[in-house]
Amino acid sequence: MARDTGPVLHDILETIALIETVLAGKSREDFGKDDILRLAIQRAIEIISEASRHIPDELLLHAPQIPWRAIRGIGNVLRHEYHRVADDIIWNVVVRDLPALRTAVESLISHTE
Repeated sequence: MARDTGPVLHDILETIALIETVLAGKSREDFGKDDILRLAIQRAIEIISEASRHIPDELLLHAPQIPWRAIRGIGNVLRHEYHRVADDIIWNVVVRDLPALRTAVESLISHTE
C-alpha cells in the first residue's frame, strides 16, 4: 500500500518552520558560536532529508527546480561525514535553499489534495 504523502510534506514544512523560528534574529556568527544550535539545525535538515525520501518521484516532477537528489543525500553526509560539514554549508542551506523548498513543498501539497 502506498504511503500517504501529505503527512510527509507537512513534516517538511513544520521542520522548515522550526528552523526559521529558532534562527530568527540570529546571524551567521551567532550560529557558529552555538554548538547546540548547530547540532539542532543539522538534525532538522536530516529530518527534512529523510522525509524527502518518502515523496514519490512522480510527485517530485512537479518541482523540478528543487535539487531533490541533493536534499535526499545531505542526510547521509550529516550522519556519516559529520566531521566534514562546514558551518557555512549548513547556513547556506538554511538561508538560500529552505525558502525555495518551502514554496515547492507547499505546491506539492496542492497536488496531493
